[in-house]
Amino acid sequence: MRKPAAILSAAGLALGLGISALHAEPAQHGTMTVYKDPNCGCCGAWVDHARAAGFDVEVRETQDMHLVKGMFGVPDELASCHTATIDGHVVEGHVPADTLARYLEDAPEGAKGLAVPGMPVGSPGMEQGGYTEPYDIVTFEADGDTTVYESRN
Repeated sequence: MRKPAAILSAAGLALGLGISALHAEPAQHGTMTVYKDPNCGCCGAWVDHARAAGFDVEVRETQDMHLVKGMFGVPDELASCHTATIDGHVVEGHVPADTLARYLEDAPEGAKGLAVPGMPVGSPGMEQGGYTEPYDIVTFEADGDTTVYESRN
């Protein structure tokens, strides 16, 4: 291959990679750190969901999840099985990746984090036979105030 053609090919490849990177919006955020119990299968499934959506995820396994939730100020009534942090925000439970990406782009004023309380069937990582029970995704503030950010049915 001649040198100018090689340069154009490399430029085309870089442009192509740049374009596909634009479609993976979560990659523009920092690394998400997920704290989970080493024996929790649904937590691992949620990590796979986040990675498949383009998030860069680091996993930290611990059996002291109550301490992690306390450290990050997760209200007891919002608790789920895993807790994550990304870009200064807390993510509690089975939050859908598309909702998280949207939240990170325009987090409500005063919001500390986003949560899916409990472990609703059909939420990411909790899929079971195509059934999804209705659930809310809520924002929470440092003082414990919550607001429904989105509902899934």
